[in-house]
Amino acid sequence: MRRLSLVAGAALIVIAFASATRVADTREGLIAEVITLLSGLVGVSLLLYGLLAGAARPAQKPSIPALARPPSSREFTIGAAGLGLAALLVGGLAISAGWQWAALGSVMLLPMIAGSAFLCGRFLRSRQAVR
Repeated sequence: MRRLSLVAGAALIVIAFASATRVADTREGLIAEVITLLSGLVGVSLLLYGLLAGAARPAQKPSIPALARPPSSREFTIGAAGLGLAALLVGGLAISAGWQWAALGSVMLLPMIAGSAFLCGRFLRSRQAVR
């Protein structure tokens, strides 16, 4: 199955490159563009599946309850740096492209912002619990 995926993926990527030569501002050119995009997407997906399927999985370890460790200041530093980077990126978008693009950028950065805020909040809550 992996070899079939590799061959099919490589063939679709060749089709994508071949149809890319026919892209133009005509009906046939637009069809060629769709073929290029879809065959490239499916080809890369099949190639990755063929290369990575059945990769060795680590042996399952017996479940031992993990000891809860307090968050370190390193985690807080990483969280604060992530929030600072997000603010810098969104601010740069707001200055150069306008508030609409800044809003779109902040939506795209939402997972990073949430993770960074979680790291900072976890650190601050653990410090309050120690007092």
